[in-house]
Amino acid sequence: MRVANSPCAPSTQSPAPKCNLGRRDRYWFAPRRRLLCVTVAELPTAVLAPLLDLADVAPALAAARAAVDEALRHPALRRSGGPVAAEVSLRSAVASAALEGHRYELEDVRAGTVTDPVLQGALRVARELDGMAQLWPKVPRQVLARIHVLVGRDIVADGELGRPVGPAVLPRLADLLTLVSADNEVPGLLLAAIVHGELLTLRPFAGPSGIVARAATRLTLVATGVDPRGLLAPEVGHLAREPEYQGAANAYATGTPDGVRAWIKHVATAVELAAGEIGVIA
Repeated sequence: MRVANSPCAPSTQSPAPKCNLGRRDRYWFAPRRRLLCVTVAELPTAVLAPLLDLADVAPALAAARAAVDEALRHPALRRSGGPVAAEVSLRSAVASAALEGHRYELEDVRAGTVTDPVLQGALRVARELDGMAQLWPKVPRQVLARIHVLVGRDIVADGELGRPVGPAVLPRLADLLTLVSADNEVPGLLLAAIVHGELLTLRPFAGPSGIVARAATRLTLVATGVDPRGLLAPEVGHLAREPEYQGAANAYATGTPDGVRAWIKHVATAVELAAGEIGVIA
């Protein structure tokens, strides 16, 4: 899905300070822009709400949310929410690495015998998820950069950590992060699906960009209140339906209504599967 650029001219309260950053970095780390003729709060509804009219999307999202709400009422979570969250974090990291082509047995990872840097990056970002969740809607650029630093360590050159691959991805990435930081009146699951799909399509960072996309999706689910305790591992659901995951992601990248619809429905299914996993773990 292409998040449309506003026709309004951007402005800032004061000129950006002069520094030695390159053009790409000045754009990436610049102060947040203010749009002159549309408030940021209006953007999410205008851009995302029409997606709820696509066939079967609203019912799929509602069913997934109902499954999540039911799972989060599991009696065991009252006494063991912490251990469950830790196990979910582990499983989400293992599944995300597997989706990136780095597959390992859960018990081997639990035993600490796997040193693959891709898996280790997924584990690092999963461990820091809770601390980043509150910051995600407030400073999404910095949080996304932090995710890439955690994921890309020992894989990506130090100078590329936390920095997008080039100027071509920046306008669309900036539009996406505007949606993340705005006051949203659309379902959190819908926003999470768009965050995931956009980052998979853009691949804005060097290295295992899929892990970055899936981590940002989990952050969105936590930050929007869908999964406030971080107990969902949608990566497990994606892995369980991996061919569908890959196909739906490719369909989303076409930008067609049918492609976007297929992707959102897949994400809803993956979240439902993740909700079922909570009962297994608890």
